[in-house]
Amino acid sequence: MPAAAGVAYVLPPLWDIIGLWLAALLTLAIFSFLYGDNPFYKLAEHIFVGVSAAYGVVMIYYESVLGDMIDPLFRPEKAGLHAPKYWTIVPVLLGLLMLTRFIRKYDWLSRWPIAFILGMSAGASVPPTILAMILQQLAASLQPLWAVKAGQPLAITAWVSFSNLLLAGGLLCVLSYFYFSLEHKGLLKVTSRTGVWFLMVAFGAGFGNTVMARISLLIGRIEFLRYEWWPTVIPLFKAAVHVFTGHG
Repeated sequence: MPAAAGVAYVLPPLWDIIGLWLAALLTLAIFSFLYGDNPFYKLAEHIFVGVSAAYGVVMIYYESVLGDMIDPLFRPEKAGLHAPKYWTIVPVLLGLLMLTRFIRKYDWLSRWPIAFILGMSAGASVPPTILAMILQQLAASLQPLWAVKAGQPLAITAWVSFSNLLLAGGLLCVLSYFYFSLEHKGLLKVTSRTGVWFLMVAFGAGFGNTVMARISLLIGRIEFLRYEWWPTVIPLFKAAVHVFTGHG
């Protein structure tokens, strides 16, 4: 954030300055893709992918290998247990069987953990999927057409009721677009085409949210360059001028 008026900017410690400059240079290297594909962008891209992969490996080791395997079996006190959790051996063996994919003679053993993971994931995803994609969608669409609340102004009641009516009408129009048992003509043709407009508005809103999320990331990097990195450039520039010219 910008410094307060009349307050001199104080340079952070050396390692913080090095970190700021690395982050700024990598950010500028990524932005250089706006001009065209170039070696600086590729270097920053490779560094980002490599650091992300290394960070993921470290997180998996500390959260899964150390936290879910080594501690429960060999250091139960660190996992908050009074005795070793021997059931942990089962997922450990399944995980080791996954490594048999690299041994052609025994790669068939990896089918067991893969089948277990797929079956467990499919079974675990059914309830939340039904809840999120069906039940909650139904509950959100079942709104009263005339939303009257005690003490609520008439203008708000009218607006909420209009919104609920628009939601119900739009939902029916969209559903009619996907109704293929009858030929789309007459009233069904009108409602189905209206449903297309509702779909386009929904897709546009989703795309707009995606663009705004990217814009917020861009604003964050620009604020970093302006308020965190740029104040370190001016003192260093003045110091360089003083060294090379012999005066400030």
